[in-house]
Amino acid sequence: MQKSPHGSDAAPLLPWMRFVLRFAGMFNLLAGGCMILFYHEGYEMVGVPKPELVLPVQIMGILVALFGVGYHWVASRPVQNRDLLMLGLLSKAISAVAALLYIAAGRLPAHFAVTVFFADVIYVPLFWIIWLRLRRFSVDSPG
Repeated sequence: MQKSPHGSDAAPLLPWMRFVLRFAGMFNLLAGGCMILFYHEGYEMVGVPKPELVLPVQIMGILVALFGVGYHWVASRPVQNRDLLMLGLLSKAISAVAALLYIAAGRLPAHFAVTVFFADVIYVPLFWIIWLRLRRFSVDSPG
């Protein structure tokens, strides 16, 4: 395998990075599907009353699933699709902050913080590391 000017393998993604992206993609596809199909169970799990109109939650599920598709695209064509990863990073960071603010205000139960951690928080530093690497590779590769 040839070396890149960055002193590492020529591949833009290290094996662990591709695994994280594929895992996040599958997680988001499953989570989004559950938000679309099993919204009632989601409200029960969180411990909040189900609203009369559930369409906004289902639309959010569609967006979550689409981010899952995006993470798979980044895993497949990392340099070309690196901006999708930044969108995902920002989405996870902003969602985590918003959810934690709701927990702090008492509008969501404290145990929901565990879900926020495993659904969003753990990905933020990993996505940042991957995005920085892809940004370095993008200098050498057009597109």
